Amino acid sequence: MSTPALEVRDLQAWYGESHVLHGINFSVNRGEVVTLLGRNGSGRTTTLRAILGLTGSRSGSVRINGTEAIDLPTHRIAHLGVGYCPEERGIFASLSCEENLLLPPSVGTLGGGMSLAEIYEMFPNLLERRHSPGTRLSGGEQQMLAVARILRTGANLLLLDEISEGLAPVIVQALARMITTLKSKGYTIVMVEQNFRFAAPLADHFYVVEHGQIVEQFDASQLEEKQEALNTLLGV
Repeated sequence: MSTPALEVRDLQAWYGESHVLHGINFSVNRGEVVTLLGRNGSGRTTTLRAILGLTGSRSGSVRINGTEAIDLPTHRIAHLGVGYCPEERGIFASLSCEENLLLPPSVGTLGGGMSLAEIYEMFPNLLERRHSPGTRLSGGEQQMLAVARILRTGANLLLLDEISEGLAPVIVQALARMITTLKSKGYTIVMVEQNFRFAAPLADHFYVVEHGQIVEQFDASQLEEKQEALNTLLGV
């Protein structure tokens, strides 16, 4: 049996004195798309941050392609081939779109990431706006740039936080096509998503997070039968 791309066991995380994650357990096979569902404040974003060592403190086990990463600093975890797209995007205002793309170093275990030509083929909007300052791009273009930037690094395990939030439907559709393309290329993706309609057709497996724990999990094939439980778990 092949080693999972990501295996999280009894992951606990704190921000200062606040104990946020209470034993998160899940695994992601290579080439899979997994979605973490849940209400705001349930611990989904903290789970991504804890995988990368970006919380105050953490314990448990985080294995990336078989390598234990719980005691590694964040930059070492990134060099295991992990790319993180945070909700706030982090686009550099003083750099052009293309300069933002050229900025990140290579972190992948198999050498460089996608070329500019490959990026522009996937995101034609970025080709058109390549000389524009990063923050002059529309919200949707900034989101495309934030994702494209981590593809340049060679990372093959992508942690994507709410990439569809607040975007026009046409941009959301473009991001869905992007995830389908990346999956076909063998990338492994963990998404935190509030937009269930966006995530439902893309993910192989779903985990529902509540109060810092996984309270439900199911495969894409079980979506229909889990609908009522989901409405209860995700309803406001």
